[in-house]
Amino acid sequence: MSARSLRWLWIWVAIAAVILLPLFWMYSPPPGNSDSPWNSVPARLPAVEHTALLDQTFESPQAVTARCLECHQGVDQELRHSSHWTWDRPPVVVEGRSELVSGGKRNVINNFCIGIKGNWASCTACHAGYGWTDGSYDFDATENLDCLVCHDGSGTYVKGSAGLPVKGVDLREVAMSVGKPGRNNCGSCHFNGGGGDAVKHGDLDASLFYPSENVDVHMGRYDFVCTDCHRTRDHQIAGRSTSVSMDNENQVRCTDCHASAPHKEQRLDSHGHALACQTCHIPETARRRATKTHWDWSTAGDESREEDEHQYLRIKGSFAYEQQLKPSYLWFNGKANRYLLGDPIDPDEVTPLNHPLGDINDPEARIWPFKVHTASQVYDRLNRYLLQPETSGPRGFWNNFDWDSALRSGSEHTGLAYSGDYDFTDTSMYWPQTHMVAPKGRALQCLDCHSEDEQGRLDWQALGYPGDPLRWGGRRDASYLSPTTLTTPEKTP
Repeated sequence: MSARSLRWLWIWVAIAAVILLPLFWMYSPPPGNSDSPWNSVPARLPAVEHTALLDQTFESPQAVTARCLECHQGVDQELRHSSHWTWDRPPVVVEGRSELVSGGKRNVINNFCIGIKGNWASCTACHAGYGWTDGSYDFDATENLDCLVCHDGSGTYVKGSAGLPVKGVDLREVAMSVGKPGRNNCGSCHFNGGGGDAVKHGDLDASLFYPSENVDVHMGRYDFVCTDCHRTRDHQIAGRSTSVSMDNENQVRCTDCHASAPHKEQRLDSHGHALACQTCHIPETARRRATKTHWDWSTAGDESREEDEHQYLRIKGSFAYEQQLKPSYLWFNGKANRYLLGDPIDPDEVTPLNHPLGDINDPEARIWPFKVHTASQVYDRLNRYLLQPETSGPRGFWNNFDWDSALRSGSEHTGLAYSGDYDFTDTSMYWPQTHMVAPKGRALQCLDCHSEDEQGRLDWQALGYPGDPLRWGGRRDASYLSPTTLTTPEKTP
């Protein structure tokens, strides 16, 4: 072989090494135990440098989208069917209902800011699109898709009314910075759900932008980003919340990475037939920032009261917040019933807006930790159903502090009749706690639930047991709950 040929051979070997070795590194398992759960975590492909590709002036955010689609052809059709764009879910069969039900965000009400109809411009500041100002929004107009909200790497991109960038955002700078979504991208909306940081979820707040491992072991110790667990294919992001979901499809599960029996002790693994992983491994949430646990709309509008972000605001009413929140525990099979506009209520009872489904006799159900948010919100006394007022719109309560006017306007938007006679009733919402996983040394211990005086975390009788199953037996079948068994239980040794 000539010297020239040998030189070219080494050049091609070097080129191949530059290309192939990083790929080998990304897809090879980490050193150590081959059974490590981290072997299942997908490697992150390197981001493409867009600085030179997008170094130009953009007259509008839609112009950025058009430029993105020149290279990423077909992505607009992927996003067009994503829940981040549609704010809707495919219709499903729901327990106790004869008709198929669509439970997307744009169709239901909650007990925070209540609903988006009539309040589009303020609510859609977190929509993955531009210009949603009323009920006629065209979801086929994919030129309004917002690529930047999920891919901005500059940290300077801020959305405002109707999802449009706020004044002063440099679209050129933001476009040149785009890359893989990080915690800042997801958190800009999800950490601020319900109207502010830490308000809604309990296990999602701004402390997760740069957390220690004591706040979240996955993000703090292992530097996870959201998409490491919420894996994404064709822009369909895995994971749903019981706040709006009535089926358990497309969920993120601990066993996506961890073994179904991950403990060294069999007696710990045996708890998996009744407990979700989160029940032991998320002993509390709202670890650094207090989360809202109650919202009383009936006190809103009082201009004589002193305002405080965590106690009272004239436009919203009174609040209760809690830090280091100990969850409530319920059986949950991954599905939830959903209050829909027009459903009848008993105003003297608490109306659950998204009660988790499942009980001790449901083999698919596990005991899960939840944040429960209660509220006092407006309802129609004559028609006996919840109402959705216009709050932030031009005729909204936040502008005129007139409930009757806000309800009449809201009725026009929802198509739900308003009798003119309103009052306030209590509601509840349930938020599964699945982030802020603690290091294993801080997981719940036996006596946290199986206490000597049966005053541990779990209300065994509310969960369907006659008492602590460590003493009364751990079965959860129907015969276990028969009157005979309940009157003559057999204690275990």
